[in-house]
Amino acid sequence: MESKHRSEKGASSQSAQLCAEREVDVVGLWEGLREQATEISAEEPGLQSLLAEVVLEQPCLGSALGMRLARKLAREDMTCEELSPLLMGVLLEHPALVRSAAFDMSAIVDRDPACSTALEPLLYYKGFLAITTYRISHFLWHNKRRPLALYFQSLASEVFGVDIHPAAQIGCGILLDHATSFVVGETAIIEDDVSILHEVTLGGTGKDCGARHPVVRTGVLIGAGAKILGLVEIGQGAKIGAGSVVLKDVPPHSTVAGVPAEIVGKSQEENPARAMIQSLDCEASLEASSL
Repeated sequence: MESKHRSEKGASSQSAQLCAEREVDVVGLWEGLREQATEISAEEPGLQSLLAEVVLEQPCLGSALGMRLARKLAREDMTCEELSPLLMGVLLEHPALVRSAAFDMSAIVDRDPACSTALEPLLYYKGFLAITTYRISHFLWHNKRRPLALYFQSLASEVFGVDIHPAAQIGCGILLDHATSFVVGETAIIEDDVSILHEVTLGGTGKDCGARHPVVRTGVLIGAGAKILGLVEIGQGAKIGAGSVVLKDVPPHSTVAGVPAEIVGKSQEENPARAMIQSLDCEASLEASSL
C-alpha cells in the first residue's frame, strides 16, 4: 500500500536527500566548543558546573551530546545516571549520528543571526536538542528497540515541546528555530538543508495506513504556524508562508501562502532555507505576470 500511495502522488519520483555526503569537521567543531566553554567558565562562575560536566570533562562531541541530553531528559523513571551511558553509548558507537548533529549545529550558526557560536545550540537551543533526541530514537526504532524509541519521543515532547515520530525520516543541516509545538508524523520525510520555524505541523489526514505524511525537499523554508497535511510534496527550494495550510503539492522554488495555501510567487533565493528571508515574493510575481 505504501509504494502505491507514493507512486500516485509522485512523492518518490526521486530519491530523498538524507544526510548526503558533505564535509563537516567534527573534530574542529569540538575543539572550538571546548575553547568557548573554557572562556565562559572563567567569566561566569554560575555555569562552571554545567560546562565542566557537559563539555570540559568530555573527550569528544558524541559524549558531550549524550551528557547534555541526559541532563535535559532525566526523570524519576530514568535518571541522568542511567540515561548518560545509554545515550553516550549509542552516539559513540555510531559516528554518523554525531556527524548529523554537527551539520545541524553548523546550520544553526550559519542561518540564525541570534546564534554566535556552536556552543549555544548544545547548551540552550531546544530545537537542536529535540532533533538530536529524534536522531537517537530513529536509530533505536530501526534496531529493534521500538519501545525505547517511543519513550524518547515522549520525553522530547514533554521536555522540548517537539513531537517527532521515530520512524520519520529527517536529513542533516536542519534548523528548527524556536521549535515549540513542532509535530512530525510517522511517514514524513524532510530532506537536507531545511529551515522550520515554530508551531509547524507535518501531519496526516484520515486513518489510512501506509505513507500519509508530507515530503519536504531540500532547501525549503517553512514559516511559523504552517500546517502541511497529507501525502503532499513540497518541492526543492520552495517557501511556505507563516500560518499557511498546505493541502496539495507545492512546485519547486514556489512561494505559497494562505488557507488553503495557493501559489503567490516564486522564491527569489536558490536555497530559501539558508537565506531565511520570509517575504512572500508577491511583488516579484506580479511584475513577472505584467511583462
